[in-house]
Amino acid sequence: MANNVMEGKKAQDWINLILAVCLFVSPWVLGFAAETNPAWNAWIAGVVLGALAITALSVFAEWEEWVNLVVGLWLIVSPWLLGFMANANAMATHIVLGVLVVAASAWAVWDSRHHPPAHA
Repeated sequence: MANNVMEGKKAQDWINLILAVCLFVSPWVLGFAAETNPAWNAWIAGVVLGALAITALSVFAEWEEWVNLVVGLWLIVSPWLLGFMANANAMATHIVLGVLVVAASAWAVWDSRHHPPAHA
């Protein structure tokens, strides 16, 4: 049972890693790399999420999921706080990926609280 729970957490961490890569490449793919605020926000948040996902894949710690959750919430509100609402591609990318990061991180926190790993 504990093995399946850890595999689930790994799946959530892989999801966050994939989202981090998508976020990092989005300025080039979606054409907003020339705009400073949304591009740098995507690159920095992508690196933070990617580093946390890689760390969590090796050793799970609940705090990593809480930091991911905060970064996801930041992505959702950043278009308004950094003033790039006019760029539809950048705004949609940040909001959609932010919601997905929040969902994966909340799922991981919920899972860790409801299915704690068995101690050997």
